[in-house]
Amino acid sequence: MATVLTFKAFAREKATWCPGCGDFAVLRAMQEACVRLRLASHRTVLVSGIGCSGKITSYFSSYGLHVHHGRTLPIATGVKLANRDLTVIAAGGDGDGYGIGLNHLIHAIRRDVDLTYIVMDNGVYGNTKGQTSPTTGTGTITPSSPAGAVDEPVHPLRLALAAGITYLAQGVSSDVPQLARLVEAGIRHRGFALINVFSPCPTYDRLRTYQWWRARLINLDADPAYRPESRAQATEAVMTQDGSIVGLVYREEGRPLDVRLPGFSPTPLADEEITPRLDAVRRLLDEEYLP
Repeated sequence: MATVLTFKAFAREKATWCPGCGDFAVLRAMQEACVRLRLASHRTVLVSGIGCSGKITSYFSSYGLHVHHGRTLPIATGVKLANRDLTVIAAGGDGDGYGIGLNHLIHAIRRDVDLTYIVMDNGVYGNTKGQTSPTTGTGTITPSSPAGAVDEPVHPLRLALAAGITYLAQGVSSDVPQLARLVEAGIRHRGFALINVFSPCPTYDRLRTYQWWRARLINLDADPAYRPESRAQATEAVMTQDGSIVGLVYREEGRPLDVRLPGFSPTPLADEEITPRLDAVRRLLDEEYLP
């Protein structure tokens, strides 16, 4: 009798984010996507950064790495290159991914590393009491900007498309079915996939609530005229509406780094027999020390 998998197959301990946090929905969408793909938890690795979102490795049943602030993608890249047979997912927040880790994001995109990066974008540093983050809108009042934020926010979709990304999507925590589909397609994609998620922080952002987002979002997946394989349409969408669109923004055939690396062995490091050449060792031992 076939076993019917549910999201609980990828559930570990009870999540303890603040009530109403959008990250609960991101976790559920990830679990649903992995179940649909029938992934094995022991062949899946989740790498997360610092912040509220970084706790997700504790709640997701797979191998997990909780790494330094902003260093999610270098570690995830190393895992994928060490064993290309693993499914590698990276997860983090807007501060982790678009602040201290932004340079790593650009290089991971241009290398087209075969992994999926999910960013929980709430527009504040929720783990440290709601200060401005890289995606905080201009004029937003926070504990670190009582007169209103003065910086132009980072536009992750624009940056990713300009860097040459091969899979780009954006979702919202209030629509788990769509988000799960976007994550599933991102994992299937051979190449680097970025999925930015509007994940409201009800504790420190009382403006951008679920109702606020619901009134402003435009669903590209529901537009029959929108073609995600068109770079021209994707460019127009992210340049004019990047803060309000959800769905699959852009997709093209990937150029995975592991395929392009010359002489890169398909055998995972863990399966290789690494033994010293005895003749070379004997020569070293037989050589006399010359001062």
